[in-house]
Amino acid sequence: MEKAVTDKTRAILLGYPNNPTGAIMSKEQIKAIGDWAVKHDIMIISDELYAHLTYGGKKHTMFTAFPEFKDRTVVLNGFSKAYAMTGLRLGYFTAPAAFVQAANLLHQNVVLCANITAQYGAIAALKYCENDMLAMVAEYEKRRQIMIDGFKKIGLPLYEPEGAFYVFPCIKQTGLTSMEFVEKLLTEEEVLVIPGSSFGSSGEGFIRCSYAYSEDNLREALTRLDRFIRKYTK
Repeated sequence: MEKAVTDKTRAILLGYPNNPTGAIMSKEQIKAIGDWAVKHDIMIISDELYAHLTYGGKKHTMFTAFPEFKDRTVVLNGFSKAYAMTGLRLGYFTAPAAFVQAANLLHQNVVLCANITAQYGAIAALKYCENDMLAMVAEYEKRRQIMIDGFKKIGLPLYEPEGAFYVFPCIKQTGLTSMEFVEKLLTEEEVLVIPGSSFGSSGEGFIRCSYAYSEDNLREALTRLDRFIRKYTK
């Protein structure tokens, strides 16, 4: 990271739990990155939309859990993932006062406010839906294991996700690019995944698979993926 810092660097953007890999960061890793940002006088923009979706007893840690980072951290979050309110497009951020004031100057000229339906939905979510969210996370954890076990059986290597609701298996053994794999899989097996190349050059040779579906659908998709992989693996 030292080599990435230039005189023009003002902030770094981090997303965790991560989309597409499902990786999370430990408290020690967050402290190390925060100390690095302090050393170089750099702002941290922390996208924590999947903060409530962590598994295996792992707990999410915010940068602002460290008082020394609060004056240089912008935390982005929302209701779409934790409370399944994707279509209502309601998010929020916390930041130092000067940043909030500057953001308000821009925001007030773009949109008046979040839509009323979304606001009332968010109020209800915060007041009454904590248990529903925990039940949803428990269900995701079961589906996560189905996907991990399924891809291991198929023979595709993957990082075991600890957050979000995606797995990111490697498909290089097929000899197909990420986009070729996605297009052929959709055409031949009617299963849709996202090419890893959509997330940058380092994602080439991988696919992102969501497990925000029923167990039956996930098992059927894995069956079709297995058939597809057998056909194209060299």
